[in-house]
Amino acid sequence: MIQLILLITTVLTTIAAGSQWVFGDFNLFDYDSVCRGLPYSLALLFVLSSHEFGHYLAARYHGIDVTLPYFIPFPSVPGFINFGTMGAVIRTKSFVPSNRVMFDIGVYGPIAGFIASLLVLVYGFTHLPDIDYLLSIHPNYLSNAYGTGVISIEFGDTLLFAILRALLTDSTQFVPPMSEVYHYPFLCVGWFGLFITAMNMIPVGQLDGGHIFFSMFGSDTHEKIARLALATLVVLGTIGIADIYWDWGLRIGWIGWLIWAAILRYVIKLKHPPVGMFVDLGATRKVLGYLSILILILSFSPSPFIVDVP
Repeated sequence: MIQLILLITTVLTTIAAGSQWVFGDFNLFDYDSVCRGLPYSLALLFVLSSHEFGHYLAARYHGIDVTLPYFIPFPSVPGFINFGTMGAVIRTKSFVPSNRVMFDIGVYGPIAGFIASLLVLVYGFTHLPDIDYLLSIHPNYLSNAYGTGVISIEFGDTLLFAILRALLTDSTQFVPPMSEVYHYPFLCVGWFGLFITAMNMIPVGQLDGGHIFFSMFGSDTHEKIARLALATLVVLGTIGIADIYWDWGLRIGWIGWLIWAAILRYVIKLKHPPVGMFVDLGATRKVLGYLSILILILSFSPSPFIVDVP
């Protein structure tokens, strides 16, 4: 019952977020406002559900007792970047007998979520509206004064996003810059799906990446990689703060990486808990493991949010 309540609540908060990202406002009692937010909401729930059910089905295949996904709604808070949700989680209720089972549970979530994000992005890039769509939101978009004197938010590019943009669009189209992508529901959701995938694929503790690296390389190697990953986040977070404070103009790093690093260090922890037995994964699983590492590289942005303050 709690999962259903959370799902319904997340539907509402993502509809609100979708409408606010696109048009800047939301009214639950206005039909047009709800319709504006619905494509974003459905696309985002598709991505999140794909990710979590990848975990769920892999666990059930191995006979592991696991809950259905708990979606985490996040209502709009003034001054905060809000996607309407903080993701979704499932909870394993029985002991995982081997690293092979742990690997399967860990790897199929990000792979499924990545594929879902890829599909959403392909649809978004192949169904781009012309510039009149953006002009209906920002009538002064083409003026020289547009964007001056106001706080602006730009999504950081990723390798996959850039590759799809280059392959699926051409010079005759209007392609929104990263500072306007959030007005396009499917591009926004696809980008956010990659962001969630990258955060979960960081090889620390019981994140998806932690499950995968632990299962592939063992406890000692995983711990070394986890410490290196944590240090990388701290460096990126520190550079992000310094770039804002001293106005270096680097546009590298993000303060959120420091917060995420603190959560990983003190809440999720660096080490991965032991499993019943440790066996060789076999060639197929190793290929999937290296594929998941490629997914991390394609999805990660060192500067996911770039805020310009006048």
